[in-house]
Amino acid sequence: MDIQTATEQLRAKVGTDCGLGAVLKFDCGADGAVVIDATKVPNTLSNDASLVADCTVALTLATLGDLLSGELEPTTGFMMGKFKVSGDMSVALKLQRIV
Repeated sequence: MDIQTATEQLRAKVGTDCGLGAVLKFDCGADGAVVIDATKVPNTLSNDASLVADCTVALTLATLGDLLSGELEPTTGFMMGKFKVSGDMSVALKLQRIV
């Protein structure tokens, strides 16, 4: 999976209003980032890693792929240390709405 494929899969899952009400960034390091701006409807997605987010999830592209495919539950991934969350933890708790 590449960052563009992940972006398109997230775009399909987010739709026009995912109910998140915040900006969430999936930071895959050198592979890129996907930023979901759910502060307005319709929600928008971007690959601009410089955008400021309310919550950032740092993970590998492979882990993001596992989350999107359903092979990894967000809570399990966090508990196993597959990704790190910084910023507003309440936004991270809403992650299951998206993936």
